Amino acid sequence: MDITLPKWGMTMQEAAIGEWLVAVGDQVAEGQPIARIETDKVDTEIEAPADGTITEIVAPEGATVSVGALIARMTP
Repeated sequence: MDITLPKWGMTMQEAAIGEWLVAVGDQVAEGQPIARIETDKVDTEIEAPADGTITEIVAPEGATVSVGALIARMTP
């Protein structure tokens, strides 16, 4: 399952990965915060879309990524 950067505002085009709160191999629960995201207007968290295991972190901390870009993968 791909985890992508969501769009939180009409003008949001990109955001920075501030901090990963999980590592590859970690078990996560649906709704659990997995990363802190920094935008021009707000700092927020991305939540796990389902219960599962993080299998890959694609965007490293500090990377700026576009809305809709793949940032991580997990298996349900």
